[in-house]
Amino acid sequence: MAQSEDSVSAWSCTQVAQWLQQEGFGEYVELLCTQHRLDGLSLLALTEADLRGPPLSLTVLGDIKRLTIALHRLQRQNQAQLEELGLRTADSHPVGFSLGVAGVNWSCDGAEKRGYNGNNYLCNGTEVRLRNRDRCGYVSGATLCHAHSNGGSRQQLAGRLDPEVWKTILSCLYVFSVFGFTSFVMVIVHERVPDMRTYPPLPDIFLDSVPRIPWAFAMAEACGIILCYMFLLILLLHKHRSILFRRLCSLMGTVFLIRCCTMFVTSLSVPGQHLKCVSKTYDDSWGKIQRALAIWSGFGMTLTGVQTCGDYMFSGHTVVLTMLNFFVTEYTPRNWNLIHTISWVLNLFGIFFILAAHEHYSIDVFIAFYITTRLFLYYHTLANTRAYQHSRRARIWFPMFSFFECNVNGPVPNQYHWPFNKPAYMKTVFG
Repeated sequence: MAQSEDSVSAWSCTQVAQWLQQEGFGEYVELLCTQHRLDGLSLLALTEADLRGPPLSLTVLGDIKRLTIALHRLQRQNQAQLEELGLRTADSHPVGFSLGVAGVNWSCDGAEKRGYNGNNYLCNGTEVRLRNRDRCGYVSGATLCHAHSNGGSRQQLAGRLDPEVWKTILSCLYVFSVFGFTSFVMVIVHERVPDMRTYPPLPDIFLDSVPRIPWAFAMAEACGIILCYMFLLILLLHKHRSILFRRLCSLMGTVFLIRCCTMFVTSLSVPGQHLKCVSKTYDDSWGKIQRALAIWSGFGMTLTGVQTCGDYMFSGHTVVLTMLNFFVTEYTPRNWNLIHTISWVLNLFGIFFILAAHEHYSIDVFIAFYITTRLFLYYHTLANTRAYQHSRRARIWFPMFSFFECNVNGPVPNQYHWPFNKPAYMKTVFG
């Protein structure tokens, strides 16, 4: 190769492009050399983790592996240069694991296990030594953080999928608090429900065209119960159940908090003449709290005997149906087509039954479906994209997301296992 005559660390972007062409990776010249200005020195420090993660984010596994092998071969051929630069060769560990860039100096060493300040710190099974203060770095997809304490540094390696049960408990408290607040707001809007004689039902294309089905709303709630059982079964068997439940609680709580605002600021007229809604007043605050507790304990469902008026914009039943459907389909494998079909059928039929019962306007259901799906997709897009996960904008606009997801880097794989330990006699018999 023409490039071998020069020191690889002194290669320009043009020479790196020539090397890529000769190795059969010409399609990546534009990405690596033009967009990211990869020169010889940075080429020697390139690792497989760099190829997989942002900003490169290569998606073809074969290309990633072949390019990694070519890089390792180049690093071995230039071992002397690497030693002069203080970088490891591919014979031990990837060069990119030991860098002195922007004041950060970390390295991984799998040959021996030594402690730092009396502790061992692991980076994908190897030791991590970080010499810097008040910084966070990323090592092969794992988050490496440390804080200055007692005149030194404390290091902590957060796993990619840390269950963090205490955060899940906080998310449960959050969603139950929001449900309680929503119940109290429902009591207030019931007091303000417009008089049906003065404010008749608003024109609605669907409600005006489809006759009311009296039993439809009970069927909508039955669809929601089936979806709930489906999700609970998935939650029970999923390996990362703590993360799933935390995400469900945070999303459900946030959507219902938005619902509190929409139904409080504007009171819509009753959508059907069959609803016997009159303004209900209470003598004192304790009466309102008792009514809110009754709604909260009954989950706001007519099957539990809860009857409410005025809480139309937007449909809480549609939120629950849609959120459960999206969690069921997101956290089951792609080839579970039957489960996905059943989930979508329950979601769509549940929405149809809500409208067929004339319990909500069409706009209530549409807005509920749109807000729920968008928030679910935005949340998971941010959670699956590490480049945005720790950004300043995410911390400002989505503080709860940044708090709950700070130690969950990347997509959550759909892995299942039996959550209970086998009895002792089964271990003896079956091993």
